[in-house]
Amino acid sequence: MTAKIIRTLRIPRTLNRSLTVSILLFALLALFGAFMALPLIYAVNNAFKPLDELFIFPPRFFVNNPTMDNFLDLLVLMGNSWVPLSRYFANTLWITIIGTAGHILLASAAAYPLAKYRFPGSKALFSIVVLALMFSPHVTAIPNYMVMSWLGWINTHASIIVPSLAFPLGLFLMKQFMEQIPDALLEAAKIDGASEYRIYWSVVMPNVKPAWLTLMILQFPALWGSDGGNFIYSEHLKTLHFALGQITQGGIARAGVGAAVALLLMIVPITLFIISQSSVMQTMATSGMKD
Repeated sequence: MTAKIIRTLRIPRTLNRSLTVSILLFALLALFGAFMALPLIYAVNNAFKPLDELFIFPPRFFVNNPTMDNFLDLLVLMGNSWVPLSRYFANTLWITIIGTAGHILLASAAAYPLAKYRFPGSKALFSIVVLALMFSPHVTAIPNYMVMSWLGWINTHASIIVPSLAFPLGLFLMKQFMEQIPDALLEAAKIDGASEYRIYWSVVMPNVKPAWLTLMILQFPALWGSDGGNFIYSEHLKTLHFALGQITQGGIARAGVGAAVALLLMIVPITLFIISQSSVMQTMATSGMKD
């Protein structure tokens, strides 16, 4: 009895790592983190540099005389455009949200039967998905344009949204995560009377949250930065990236405006990543299940 109490009150084992090693590891990680943040810090500083500091040689990393002139010039240029800036922003937001949400739903709905059911041709279908991962978007650019043309979707937002729904990495990632869900959990839901759609939405999707959050982080910036130049020709249908990119084509005089544009285009994807990455890490750490 006494030995059992001693074992219960035993002091927990400490990590076999000295304080010096922990400090060195922390310093090393901080150094790598600072190095990876340098491009972002440089872009922020460039957005607030006057023209004379942008073209100084040797170039300076930090701004000495910060100014808002670059952003004010951008507002003036966009104000003189016959299509308002809000229209470009609304087009980009529509394409990004619909494309990202649609891709997550389509990829997860297709991955569920491939991961949890065996039917004729399932392995062949998944092999095609894996094979599709090998093709660069540049290889499929011409076939995509031909398909969109045959469907009559050229110069519409569907020409950007629909191809994004078939991103093969999403289906592959979803299937790999869904295979880790115990079959006993799904069988218990069926015994309770849940339909396949209820199991998919209420059981499977919450347990693959790391997968669809990762897809959101990957797909959202890709669609946010799409200019639709090969598919969209009407000015009132163009995206924010295309409109801001045209402003920066004015030569050296618009270098400051170009730096401001680069910062504005970076803010939304970075903000989304900062908001989502903590959830991804948390669900990655707590989503392990065993039969």
